[in-house]
Amino acid sequence: MQDFSDVFQNHVLWVALVACLSAQALKLVFEFVQHRSINPKVLVETGGMPSAHSALVTALACGVGQTIGWSTPAFAVTSVFAVIVMYDAAGVRQAAGKQAKILNQILDELFQEHSEFNEDRLKELLGHTPVQVIVGAMLGVLVAWLSTPGWLS
Repeated sequence: MQDFSDVFQNHVLWVALVACLSAQALKLVFEFVQHRSINPKVLVETGGMPSAHSALVTALACGVGQTIGWSTPAFAVTSVFAVIVMYDAAGVRQAAGKQAKILNQILDELFQEHSEFNEDRLKELLGHTPVQVIVGAMLGVLVAWLSTPGWLS
């Protein structure tokens, strides 16, 4: 059981989780600024500003670099992982969201003609814009930097 409790002492894991949760909380703020209403759903939805995926993986890579070294294989692995996740968030998942939007439009037109069909709509907000990914990555770096012991001195 001692080994499991070590998970709670893992600084790098905490940095990554704080970055992710911070990004999710900021989505609520951005939603309020943009729509002047509080929508708690954004706390658990994908997509939106900033990218929590980007914040998490960037903070993870920075935490590894800070903890065990910037020239270690572990930093290299987490950095490559971060790039793949961010590319996927802005590329593949964004494209899937655009396809879902078009398919929903087709379904809407089809249902106008044939009302006996009743299909569920596809989720359109799957990925992120490049700006959302960059802001999420910057947030991840910021959280990792702020978590560095002695950063104020």
